[in-house]
Amino acid sequence: MLRKVALYLVLVGACGAGVAWVMHLGAGESLMHLATSASSDGAPALAHAADPRSASSSLEALAEQLAGRLHEPLAQLLLQVIVVVTAARLAGTLFRRLGQPAVTGEMVAGIVLGPSVAGALWPSTQPFLFPVESMGALRLLSQVGVILYMFVVGIELDLAHLRRRADAALLVSHVSILAPFLLGSTLALALYPTLAPAGVSFSSFTLFLGVAMSITAFPVLARILDERQLSRTRLGAIAITCAAVDDVTAWCLLAVVVAVVKAEALTGAAVTVVLAAAFVALLWLGVRPILGRRIGDQVGDESRQRAHIGLALTFVFSCALATELIGIHALFGAFLAGVAMPEHAAVREFLQRRLEAFSTVVLLPLFFAFTGLRTHIGLLDDGVAWATCAAVIAVAVAGKLGGGMLAAPVTGMSWRDAFALGALMNTRGLIELIVLNIGYDLGIISGRIFAMLVLMAVVTTLMTGPLLRLSSTWRQVGIGASEPG
Repeated sequence: MLRKVALYLVLVGACGAGVAWVMHLGAGESLMHLATSASSDGAPALAHAADPRSASSSLEALAEQLAGRLHEPLAQLLLQVIVVVTAARLAGTLFRRLGQPAVTGEMVAGIVLGPSVAGALWPSTQPFLFPVESMGALRLLSQVGVILYMFVVGIELDLAHLRRRADAALLVSHVSILAPFLLGSTLALALYPTLAPAGVSFSSFTLFLGVAMSITAFPVLARILDERQLSRTRLGAIAITCAAVDDVTAWCLLAVVVAVVKAEALTGAAVTVVLAAAFVALLWLGVRPILGRRIGDQVGDESRQRAHIGLALTFVFSCALATELIGIHALFGAFLAGVAMPEHAAVREFLQRRLEAFSTVVLLPLFFAFTGLRTHIGLLDDGVAWATCAAVIAVAVAGKLGGGMLAAPVTGMSWRDAFALGALMNTRGLIELIVLNIGYDLGIISGRIFAMLVLMAVVTTLMTGPLLRLSSTWRQVGIGASEPG
């Protein structure tokens, strides 16, 4: 052992001495080269080195050099990821301690990082962290995160469970879609003349606003039920089924709206819908059985799990690309890819465990930040704007909570549980923000409407916990316990 160490030290010392000798020989050549360059240029090349102020100048130059490197695209994106993920983690932890889902804190953190809070309090900081030229990279990376997230949402959709409770859930979920859709469409009559972007048709604006009012955040609702130990109760089972039916229906409606907006005529929209239906049929009847054989039968083989992840990612991105080309948005394809995965519980759990952590911890906060950067609450600059925002929130709550609550007793639920179910269906969360960004990208809604709807999504998600606590209080005192006749 000692001989090996000695030999190692001798080799390192010999190589180091050789390099030092070469550097010594080259130093003289370097001085001669600099002197020759100075004489040919007519200026002393080493004058700056003799300047006693060179130390401070060097420090200033180093600071400028570091600041300049921070404006390189990769360094800028890495800095944004660090800031956004840190803010999301802190806000998520704080909101969890306040009895709210962590995702709500992450949504709020995104708004805080935008012009509404950070931009107003520290005007010079935001352009440094999120310059306009960096938004393209941030947007694309956040979109990849949302695509993976929607894939996981599709995986979490338990079709067998949905079929077992479809009778009870179908009425409640569709009433909780139709009621807010109708109220949102009615509200569009008042909002369209002054708040719709120029060139947007009334039909596109109305249909989108109706869909935006109808969304329920299926993943957030599932986490709320788990945290409150309601997943295995009858209320929890019906709520998760209703939310699943709600989301599938709402995404289908959104696909139609996007097709209408992107198409130049009704004929083009019809073609888009037909292509989408053909894609769903191909996915369900052709691709799904193949995936069941390729992944489902081999999920226990650890040597092939990496290949399964690669196959799943290729599949989800291919589906996202297909629906993007069809004209109904890439996120719809990602969601369908998750739904089409084999029904083997081990397959879904394996993919969810591998993909959810990275997409929710790193990539989704970037989406929240990107949403917050385009949310300008300062656009609501007068009493009329804030009154309109309050009306939007009131209509959203009345449609979802009221619709779900009134329909639930028909299925045999007590009024107390019906109120709790309505409160759960009123949860918008991340899914709402995804839908709003689609509408904003398509130019269907203006910046003012976008800000109002983002606030609506945050407020309705924050309401869920207190409303469930109120329902529990009623349970303790016996209010609303009687079953309907």
